[in-house]
Amino acid sequence: MPATARKPPRGWTTPSCAPWRNEEQQKLTPELRDALEGAGTKQRLEDLYLPYKPKRRTKAQIAREAGLQPLADALLADPTLLPEAEAMKYVVAEKGIADVAAALEGARHILVERFAEDAELLGRLRTHLVDHGVLTSRVVSGKEQEGAKFRDWFDFAEPIRQIPSHRALALLRGRNEGVLRLALKLPEELAESPAPGPNACERMVAARFGLRDGGRPADRWLLDTARWAWVVKLSLSLELELVSELRERAEAEAIRVFARNLHDLLLAAPAGPRITIGLDPGLRTGVKVAVADATGKLTDATTIYPHEPRRDWDRSIATLAALAARHGAQLVAIGNGTASRETDRLAAELMRRHPELKLQKVMVSEAGASVYSASELAAREFPQLDVSLRGAVSIARRLQDPLAELVKIDPKSIGVGQYQHDVNQTRMARSLDAVVEDCVNAVGVDVNTASAPLLARVSGLSAGLAAGIVAHRDANGPFRNRGQLRAVSRLGEKTFEQAAGFLRIRDGDDPLDASGVHPESYPVVNRILQELGRPIHKLLGDGRTLRAMDPQRFTDERFGLPTVQDILRELEKPGRDPRPEFRNASFREGVEDLKDLEPGMLLEGVISNVTNFGAFVDIGVHQDGLVHVSALSNRFVRDPREVVKAGDVVKVKVLEVDLARKRIALTMRLDDEPVQREPEARRPDAGQGRTAPAKRPRPVGGAGERPRSPAPQGALAEALARALKRG
Repeated sequence: MPATARKPPRGWTTPSCAPWRNEEQQKLTPELRDALEGAGTKQRLEDLYLPYKPKRRTKAQIAREAGLQPLADALLADPTLLPEAEAMKYVVAEKGIADVAAALEGARHILVERFAEDAELLGRLRTHLVDHGVLTSRVVSGKEQEGAKFRDWFDFAEPIRQIPSHRALALLRGRNEGVLRLALKLPEELAESPAPGPNACERMVAARFGLRDGGRPADRWLLDTARWAWVVKLSLSLELELVSELRERAEAEAIRVFARNLHDLLLAAPAGPRITIGLDPGLRTGVKVAVADATGKLTDATTIYPHEPRRDWDRSIATLAALAARHGAQLVAIGNGTASRETDRLAAELMRRHPELKLQKVMVSEAGASVYSASELAAREFPQLDVSLRGAVSIARRLQDPLAELVKIDPKSIGVGQYQHDVNQTRMARSLDAVVEDCVNAVGVDVNTASAPLLARVSGLSAGLAAGIVAHRDANGPFRNRGQLRAVSRLGEKTFEQAAGFLRIRDGDDPLDASGVHPESYPVVNRILQELGRPIHKLLGDGRTLRAMDPQRFTDERFGLPTVQDILRELEKPGRDPRPEFRNASFREGVEDLKDLEPGMLLEGVISNVTNFGAFVDIGVHQDGLVHVSALSNRFVRDPREVVKAGDVVKVKVLEVDLARKRIALTMRLDDEPVQREPEARRPDAGQGRTAPAKRPRPVGGAGERPRSPAPQGALAEALARALKRG
């Protein structure tokens, strides 16, 4: 194969992989070819190609066209030459070189470009900056008030390799909004008394080309050229590259965090098929009420006005009691938005006045309910229902089965990510869609009750096929066995093979259809039944018998040992639901607003979001509190999800309440002492920003820090408070 037709190494498909075509420039030497083929990373390949990459006409190129290349080569090769005297030979007015200064400037541009395109030098500088570079943030003059939410970053510095994803995204958001100015600095540039002379990177540039101050005529000019190459070319390009890499890593981590939280939320414990009253709280517009039967079907809807301005409290309770009695309701689901605590108090009064109803009230996250209410899907599902009432239906259903209801909402609208609007939206959507599909497949779908949006999330089923299954079900009645799915229009054999194992048919012709055993594996089950001489309904759930069997005896060329082991586990717990048992949090009476909180309070709450720096907890005051990663446990915690996940019910203590910024600091270490702060104006460090990393306190036992012996509780709480401000 000709050299020009060679393909680049696998995975290197960007346009800048053109060094394989450099024989067209007649510059592909054997040495360059060996270097290209031996490049271990894409970045190394880019560095090697940089001198040959087509570029716009540069000052160095103009200088070369004017004939100054020999001058640059001569001064670099022989520093004993006197720069001014050597440059005089190249002064030609017709070529735009009017004097000695112009000649030396052109030669400098040529050398600067050569230095900046040296692959070996670029690699060394990049490594040094990754290991030692410090990302600094300063507030843009005049933006102090407008960007008050970024005040923690007005005077900030941290090694770029240590910056966690959430902090990187916060800094980049501040820069994008024109509040912060970011820069990548070397440690010596941040020192209180910087050492005179060139910095480490300038010395690396000089050393790469053998430049030194030996008292020779051209030494000073060459060292100034090396410094110019760093300041004007290399530092700026490398800063742009490394900050861009930081952003990409931060985005990838943010997407990963969002995906994990979404997974936990979708697999939250369902209340199950229980008749539920959904309450979508509101003040002036009233509380919207919807009753969903055990299958999630809407059976009744209305609006009550218990709060300001009507204050129709008694009639509202009477209406709810009548609805509960008429439909046999068991649960009351209350959205956690505006007026949720007031509505929670209404439900409590309803239960107190009517104990015979045996109701249980549950606070439910209403994130995304308004998005669903106004969606085309909701309009098709409830064409005659007012938009405001659709949210109440969604709230009731998401208590019964969070997965079945939340799949109807764009995952981005559920709001369990960190800086989700700052990341690549296409990449995030692809990741979240995969999570939703995985969760649906893990739980399985009842093909006779599932909605089209839920069916569409099953592997192999498109939105059109899901709608076709629902239409076939409506026209012909419930499916009696999985085989009947083949009668659905456009559902071919390949699709059936991919989807059938995730579709369940309860109380059908074959008990196996209610399990996760795929139809193509039924022959294995039949061999097991023949050996035991027992019918399938006698074997399902018989763990003792199934665990005593040797799976190796039922393997063949089609079904290997892992498959048979999976089948036996599924027969032991047929149709098992991987989701936990339903549990409810009890919010403290009388604590309904930030102003009701006091340091030291012990509260119960629900984990609403988990990030790399801690967990947010809904404690019923319309503002989630933060448990920093260092306050999640008495042991060292590297990843908050080791301790908690979205939907968990936890006990917390209030450490600090910042009313001005609406921030609540919480701890799950209930023996921690709350923070006692001086007023802002009296604090000696009030208004001061953070400086170099070495001077900033770190939380005891925080992320990235080795476990330590317990500190005095007051000092521990103070360190935690500072950590919260950093996070």
